Amino acid sequence: MANTQKQYAAELKTELKNILTYWMEYTPDHVNDGFYGQISSNNEVVHDAARGAVLNARILWSFSGAYNLSPDERYLNMADRAYRYIAAHFLDKNYGGVYWTVDAAGNPLDTKKQIYAIAFTIYAFSEYFMASGHEVAREHAVDLYRDLVKYSLDTERGGYYEAFSRTWEPIADLRLSDKDANEKKTMNTHLHVLEAFTNLYRIWPDEELKLRILELLHDFTSHIIDPETGHLRLFFNENWNSRSAVISFGHDIEAAWLLLEAAEVIDDREWTERLKVLAVKMAHAAAEGLDADGGLWYERDSSSTHIIKEKHWWVQAEAMVGFYNAWQISSEPLFLGHAEKGWKFIKAHIIDHEQGEWFWGIQEDGSLMPGEDKAGLWKCPYHNSRACIELIRRINPKGTLTAN
Repeated sequence: MANTQKQYAAELKTELKNILTYWMEYTPDHVNDGFYGQISSNNEVVHDAARGAVLNARILWSFSGAYNLSPDERYLNMADRAYRYIAAHFLDKNYGGVYWTVDAAGNPLDTKKQIYAIAFTIYAFSEYFMASGHEVAREHAVDLYRDLVKYSLDTERGGYYEAFSRTWEPIADLRLSDKDANEKKTMNTHLHVLEAFTNLYRIWPDEELKLRILELLHDFTSHIIDPETGHLRLFFNENWNSRSAVISFGHDIEAAWLLLEAAEVIDDREWTERLKVLAVKMAHAAAEGLDADGGLWYERDSSSTHIIKEKHWWVQAEAMVGFYNAWQISSEPLFLGHAEKGWKFIKAHIIDHEQGEWFWGIQEDGSLMPGEDKAGLWKCPYHNSRACIELIRRINPKGTLTAN
């Protein structure tokens, strides 16, 4: 097993370098600064595409996280570029928060305040502070945290509302995308608010922030996780009444390790032990979506048992980490098998070995999902680079990449 793990880590190190090399080579816009907003599956740049806050924050996190794993100046330079662009073009200096999108020239486009995007910017600024030591980055992260709590926190029922206008007024359409239900509270936003607050706590161990993290853990265990099945509920009204029967296997396995990470970072032993048990339960639940080839399906409608048998890149990335985490907790060999078989599936079907990066995903018949991006509002280097970084650290906590 030791030799297998060593090989696993070595392959992940190589793939992390490949992912970052792709983003360094193809995505910087040397005319308008920053990064292109969209690149097709064939590496064709859409020069006038809108640029998303989530894409830019995830680029910043990925290169900062890679630098924190291995101090390669190329990665820090890319992180610097992303940080400068976000600070100059996405931060709303008048009303706080970040814009959802800017145009190709960096001008505000969609100025709504989507809490999900603010959370990712906090997450990225925190990681960048760890990489760069730039105090202003931490200040920006804390300011965004305060904006998020001030305007979005439901002080009566707990949790966070989804979205607001530029001036923090209620809006009719709260959705992140057309695929989402138009509800006031969602699992997805709460998961990434938790993720952001956890990373912020690493650089700013504030007691109120710790309380906010504990409240989120309570929200997940009281409202979001189905205690019988171990699956996540996805959409809610303001009173935490569930509004969807859909199960997201990728989010199940992602939440399984992120919730535990939050408890460990704030050093709460009671929550840590509780969430270890829950992480294993959620991993078993997510494994219901595994195909025989090691890939993890996208979604299931529990009201009809219909399964969307697409295999998206981000779901496979999170499966590697979540199942490995469950193995570390439980020592159950099947979880290690799920993680390693998932990596074999990624190598065979998801990585674009000819043109770089990862394909969006494959359909039930094994063909590539058509018309999807290599880079875009949602296609970013975060899930796949983070999976590599996280697993490299778990397999060998003292191991680093070799700069070249």
